[in-house]
Amino acid sequence: MKFVDQVSILVKAGDGGNGAVAFRREKYVDKGGPSGGDGGNGGSVIFEADPQLTTLLDFRFQQHHKARSGQHGMGSDMYGRAGEDLILKAPVGTLIIDEASGELLKDLSTPGEQWVAAKGGSGGWGNMHFATSTRQTPRFAKDGTLGEERHLVLELKLLADVGLLGFPNAGKSTFITRVSRARPKVADYPFTTLVPNLGVVEFRERKSFVMADIPGLIEGASEGHGLGHQFLRHVERCRVLVHLVDLSVADEGRDPVEDFDTINRELGKYSALLAEKPQIVVANKLDLPHAREALPAFVDAMAKRGVRVFEVSGATGEGAQAVLDACGRVLFSGDGERKMRLKSRHGTADVVTAADALLASKPAKKTKPAPAKKAAPVKKPAAKKKVAPAPAKKKAKKK
Repeated sequence: MKFVDQVSILVKAGDGGNGAVAFRREKYVDKGGPSGGDGGNGGSVIFEADPQLTTLLDFRFQQHHKARSGQHGMGSDMYGRAGEDLILKAPVGTLIIDEASGELLKDLSTPGEQWVAAKGGSGGWGNMHFATSTRQTPRFAKDGTLGEERHLVLELKLLADVGLLGFPNAGKSTFITRVSRARPKVADYPFTTLVPNLGVVEFRERKSFVMADIPGLIEGASEGHGLGHQFLRHVERCRVLVHLVDLSVADEGRDPVEDFDTINRELGKYSALLAEKPQIVVANKLDLPHAREALPAFVDAMAKRGVRVFEVSGATGEGAQAVLDACGRVLFSGDGERKMRLKSRHGTADVVTAADALLASKPAKKTKPAPAKKAAPVKKPAAKKKVAPAPAKKKAKKK
């Protein structure tokens, strides 16, 4: 079945039926008075979350959905029949957005949840409602109101507990095949996965959780490059992310540490919420000799950031249980909803966030010592000017 996760549709509720103008005319009943009935209410358009659906494919082929209108009123005090509601079933996790304003109207996150997208119009009153003591033969009735009409965008965000992230061909599909019964296409070339895949992982003590595998991300994914950007919305609901790093790329001249940082940068550009998600770092493809050789350098680089690396081979299943145990501690310990750092026996954190990992990768800025302030030159006091003595006054001679 083709996977469709975003569609635009038009929903139109039914109009209310018009009220009738009629008068009672029977044998032996002279001037029986008004008897026009009311019109029926129009049907509403209602969305219902169906856990059996996983795609919006049905809405791609039928984009206009209209409920039935109410029947018009009739004589002999007969009311019109109300129009039937139109129930539209959508997958659990569907967001209903107003196309004009972009406002989120409803998040169908609970199975069986219903929401009225367009309310049906009210039926009009028949003329029997307008009879008074001074107006006994009203020859008018009230028309029914129009049903609501809306242009909507349906956007599907799959509900999964754990999301797999990584570059194309990092071994995500192989890993989900190893730990669950999901069977996505697995091949040795990039972008083998074109749509998200879900798998149920059986955990300890009869517990289970859902894991999602999305297409690989590349640099510039937040700007629309590659396939992963359009599917990143499906891991926004995940409580923990498993970041798979392909160590075999070291043989191709790529740096696994740089690949790790590139994915985290794209997460931060796409959504601040994703950058704060708990993340488990996994070194994959250790069954390959050159990947095993690149492991010590990658582990040391992550240890300097305080991050533990889980060593895994998706092909053989080596180390997969340790990753599932780390996921279980986040999901079932009651701490998965808040930012956490679970310390392992190595003194590093089992769980980290993309924002913290990038922050730890930046070297601390060296502060330059402030230059010594030069002492201000001491000003010498100005020399006092010598004031010449005033000439003595000559005494006048007595005659």
